[in-house]
Amino acid sequence: MINKRLLIKHLLAHNDENSFYDKKRKIDISLKEGKAKFLKHICALSNSNPKNNSYIVIGVEDTDNSILGVDFFDDSKIQNLINAYLTNPPIVQYENIPFPNLPEDKVVGLVTIRPLGKLTALKKNIWKYYGGSVFFRDGSISMPKVFKSDIKDVNSKIVEAIENNAQNNIEHTLDGVMHFMNTRKDFNAQYKVFKEYFVVCWAGQKKVVKEDVFYSRVDIELINEQVRLFFSALDEVSIKITENTFEIIEYVNFGYQKHFKYYPLEKTVISFQDNAHYNIVTKLLFNPPQFNKKTLHHIYNTNNALLEKLRKGLTLTKNDLSDLNQLPSNYLICYLNDFKDALDKLQDAKPFLKAQNNGVYLMYKEAMRILRKVKYN
Repeated sequence: MINKRLLIKHLLAHNDENSFYDKKRKIDISLKEGKAKFLKHICALSNSNPKNNSYIVIGVEDTDNSILGVDFFDDSKIQNLINAYLTNPPIVQYENIPFPNLPEDKVVGLVTIRPLGKLTALKKNIWKYYGGSVFFRDGSISMPKVFKSDIKDVNSKIVEAIENNAQNNIEHTLDGVMHFMNTRKDFNAQYKVFKEYFVVCWAGQKKVVKEDVFYSRVDIELINEQVRLFFSALDEVSIKITENTFEIIEYVNFGYQKHFKYYPLEKTVISFQDNAHYNIVTKLLFNPPQFNKKTLHHIYNTNNALLEKLRKGLTLTKNDLSDLNQLPSNYLICYLNDFKDALDKLQDAKPFLKAQNNGVYLMYKEAMRILRKVKYN
């Protein structure tokens, strides 16, 4: 089993960007340009390495390889995006890798691309790239090229050596468990061994509602691979553990004004098998609540007026600041209730919310995360 933190260190230490490896400070697939560039790199790496894995490391400074980290990103729907836009799509996995020097809410993203041995191309137009385009790696750059059938396999032995040097061992596992238990001890840190092999550490603030147990600030890591499986600073989570499975149901606090309620968002089941393999299955549970349209029109117009104040740099009143905290959630509710322009408004608000110091930008990211889950289903 590969220790993904070690794998990233080996990639950064021994290789500049090349035909099987790329690194990014960040990616943004919430916009068409970001989607298009991400798909281009996936396509190019898959075509340039038809017989070995390729990798993209996200959260690293390009000039000096310093590890800065990015937000936790839920991988569960990214394959849907790949399948929607690429012909002969490779198998793509996005994993969140914690590093000890990063804040608890930051990770390094690791994208693993497993080609199917067939030519990958864009299926349809996106941004400035045309459907039918084929990309390859030219050194460290993904470029459109005419396909040649004589692609030389020059990377398989190099990639195999890097992956072999990143194999996990019992020392790495024990160090990972001790580090997790010590750093998360204030959040009911626990560990569980599955199939006498897999070690899962998890922590969260416990809350009992009637007879139901929920957790917030939940952090779940598969120590063998140094992969963070789940992280949430806001949501309520229920956890169920059996002999062979670890089940998470994530809830979101959704509503407007004083009318809020917890709704189930998604269920994730991690199943551990006897052959030293595991699989993760996610199922969207969220059924967007429908609210009174007349009330939503009022909320939508209030949000638009507030956004206009932010654009003009006007001083916000006390009521404005209170409304600002609900702006991301309100726009999301409006969009899910058929206010089609609400999504554009929410994205327009991003730079203004990011400039605030009251946590509203975190609410924006949460709204976009919920939207991403719903959209790719």
